[in-house]
Amino acid sequence: MATIEEKLAALRAKKEKGKLGGGEKRIEAQHAKGKLTARERIAKLLDGGSFEEIDALRCANSANAAIGDGVVTGYGTIDGRKVFVFAQDFTVAGGSLGKIVGEKICKVLDLAMKVGAPVVGLNDSGGANIPEGVHALDGYGEIFKRNTLASGVIPQISAVYGPCAGGAVYSPALTDFVFMTDTNSYMFLTGPKVVKTVTHEDVSVEDLGGAAVHMTKSGVAHFSHATEEESIAAIRQLLSYLPSNNAEEPPMVEPTDPFDRMEEALNQIIPENPNKGYDMKQVIAMVVDNSEFFEVMPQYATNMIVGFARLNGRTVGIVGNQPNVLAGCLDINASDKAARFVRFCDAFNVPIITFVDTPGFLPGTGQEYGGVIRHGAKMLFAYSEATVPKITVVTRKSTGGAYLAMASKNLRCDMNYAWPTAQIAVMGAKGAVEIIMRKELEAAPDKAKFLAEQEELYNENVANPYIAAQHGYIDDIFEPKTTRPRLIKALEMLITKNDDLPAKKHGNIPL
Repeated sequence: MATIEEKLAALRAKKEKGKLGGGEKRIEAQHAKGKLTARERIAKLLDGGSFEEIDALRCANSANAAIGDGVVTGYGTIDGRKVFVFAQDFTVAGGSLGKIVGEKICKVLDLAMKVGAPVVGLNDSGGANIPEGVHALDGYGEIFKRNTLASGVIPQISAVYGPCAGGAVYSPALTDFVFMTDTNSYMFLTGPKVVKTVTHEDVSVEDLGGAAVHMTKSGVAHFSHATEEESIAAIRQLLSYLPSNNAEEPPMVEPTDPFDRMEEALNQIIPENPNKGYDMKQVIAMVVDNSEFFEVMPQYATNMIVGFARLNGRTVGIVGNQPNVLAGCLDINASDKAARFVRFCDAFNVPIITFVDTPGFLPGTGQEYGGVIRHGAKMLFAYSEATVPKITVVTRKSTGGAYLAMASKNLRCDMNYAWPTAQIAVMGAKGAVEIIMRKELEAAPDKAKFLAEQEELYNENVANPYIAAQHGYIDDIFEPKTTRPRLIKALEMLITKNDDLPAKKHGNIPL
């Protein structure tokens, strides 16, 4: 019979062997690709010494089975707050998912739900373990189910630091935020060879599912960084804005930026020419604490800005039109981007601040055929459904259906403000004059001059914000430089807000 010392030595040996995953050679191969190992990623993500591994000794019955199999799972802390994590280990059978890997990931998701803590999944896998057949499919299905049930209950973050193909892509897609790196990260349902066979298209792995594609074209990814280290640091930063679960408020930080700070530059930021753009990100930077804005999806639908910031130490979600891109028009992708972000903020008790400068929805057959009506309706649905504090500032143009979609008073927005430069109307001045004064315009000897004069009159007498304020659609008009203190005061007033929805199982958002 073995002594206790021998048993302890055997335990230590097993755990040490498990930490090597697929072995030294495969670890070296991972490093040669510029990639970290699963355990290295976890070590950089979590506070030092906080990781507690779960299922470290799970493995298949075969003699050569790797201890721990193809995923490392457990929990630890980030800035002292509890976080669960799983990291696929590419050094073990390419990180492929079979019965054991699926069960390990599901156990972590179940525990995270029970204790109310975020989950970070670090994906680096060749896909399903093909020899395991239906067991692999079962593993994916169980993970997808848990991703869905956890949605809106705990924050879920996915990082793709290697291949993620086939059915595996749906777990990240079901989570709240997806991180990628500029190289080595790939997501696609079918690889280049299948695409070539079926559609006869020649496409590289990078052009089919690299980070650039998902950051700019598909909208699948929310963040991309040059290195894994930068990406992991950004995950830690993102979590600093978020509550651990939907029953908690976002963490407060001690403010170092005066709540009553005025920004004289805001009084001059709107161009004299109403058709000239400006950068809404500059507006946001001048208003939020220490000019710190954590932008989400910065390269996708850039006519819409979304992200997290703080006002007097309190987390807020920022939504804003970008006049420098498509004049700030709403379109299909911008609507989807804003609606999803608004719904996330509402699920996790994050107040929403909306900055408005949009001439309307982008016209054209491409938009109409693509279903801009349905996609725009997502914004109307998201804002109407949201019960968190909602504050809107119209900086310049707010026209027609876009006025309504951008957190109008009609969509249960709590406080709606405007700058004196705001233009609020059913439609833009040019279109309105061409309709209202069609006959006079046709008879005018100098049509261009007549049109310009009437546009100016329309903006002064019809589209000015005082009419909206007169009827209570705008709660106040204030100097732009006072925006920060006005928002902070409104936010503090609304922090005890209690708003309900009609009793129902759930709504039917126009997906």
